[in-house]
Amino acid sequence: MRKVIIMGAAGRDFHNFNFFFRDNRDYKVVAFTATQIPNIENRKYPKELAGSLYPEGIPIYPEEELPELIKKFNVDEVVFAYSDVSHEYVMHKASIAISAGADFRLMGAGSTMLKSKKPVISICAVRTGSGKSQTTRKVSEILKKKGKKVVVVRHPMPYGDLVKQKVQRFATMDDLDKYDCTIEEREEYEPHIRNGTVVYAGVDYEEILREAEKEADIILWDGGNNDIPFYKPDLHIVVADPHRAGHEMTYHPGEANFRMADVIIINKEETAPKEGIDLIREHIAQVNPRAIVIDAASPFFIDNPEIIRGKKVLAIEDGPTLTHGEMSYGAAVLASKKYGASELVDAKPYAVGTILETFNKYRQIRNYLPAMGYGEKQVKDLQETINNTPCDLVVSATPIDLTRIMKINKPIVRVRYELDEIGKPDLEEVLTKFLSKF
Repeated sequence: MRKVIIMGAAGRDFHNFNFFFRDNRDYKVVAFTATQIPNIENRKYPKELAGSLYPEGIPIYPEEELPELIKKFNVDEVVFAYSDVSHEYVMHKASIAISAGADFRLMGAGSTMLKSKKPVISICAVRTGSGKSQTTRKVSEILKKKGKKVVVVRHPMPYGDLVKQKVQRFATMDDLDKYDCTIEEREEYEPHIRNGTVVYAGVDYEEILREAEKEADIILWDGGNNDIPFYKPDLHIVVADPHRAGHEMTYHPGEANFRMADVIIINKEETAPKEGIDLIREHIAQVNPRAIVIDAASPFFIDNPEIIRGKKVLAIEDGPTLTHGEMSYGAAVLASKKYGASELVDAKPYAVGTILETFNKYRQIRNYLPAMGYGEKQVKDLQETINNTPCDLVVSATPIDLTRIMKINKPIVRVRYELDEIGKPDLEEVLTKFLSKF
């Protein structure tokens, strides 16, 4: 029996355990380690989910303790199971594991993908913030117009009570409150709910799949970060970001997605440099020439954009895109500049608690604010930071209405963005051909 530690961030790690290790007597998972997401370490993967081989559950430790844990538990194998990190980063973690005496492992599609009874279309990306969400909405819209019942299954974000989050179904805004969703969860679920699409998420993705299959003609896998799908796709759509051209070949597991893709969407072409678009095309030709390539933009829309002109603006962006996604700006910054803001106010001097910690950790963040909210404390810190910051107007590009979950003491304008294909082929053409097979 090989002793295993799974390195994760409360998502892929739990899925790999459930799918491959939970009932596997050849292995004993002695611990998980946690990183990327605040406050997910120093708890347990509960016995109710861990199965009969783990009657006490499995402890979750901070990742920094990995070398000591390998020696303490006499670990044979470390499994790396989280996403949106550079190849160099992965190999540093491999070196830590190897130097402490353990093997290091990455698990691929064959070991981790569930097969559905229904057709599966996956929407994934090469980096966080490439444009998966608007792509999934566009695919859903096209399929529903063709008379298909679509159910979205979202990559996991189980940061609360894991037993209660085992299988979650979101059909109304009240369901977001029912499950005490974080800002990050709301950002992903709320737009689908507004469009009348049911969303499933949680911890146990085999049980989630079986529930989704009961009400779906087609299942859309809505990926998280740049992770590969948990379900074996019949059509694998991957979004690339020319603002970070080259990352499709240097980030894990985004490169795997890029190589596996049936369709690659080069997104944000309306704002990206031509050399970035050209570099992605070169890489497609090198490693995945069979992929269908779709050119696309993600234009943003604002109600009453004229009120931005001349204002001192606090730009609020999607949190994960700016943190482990490493983007240095987003739609709120672009919209504020386009519509004539006199100043982008730096919120860092006014940040408190966990939001100040975020600024200190991610040094590229300046003159805008990431909408971090991985729990009640962080939501309160975000509210206080917004209200502390002296500005005339908040321009928010997070997909949710922040005023539903916090009280903001200044006017707020929301930025929306949707996928807009350029020329042919487009998603309508690709999906029509796909549906003809079923």
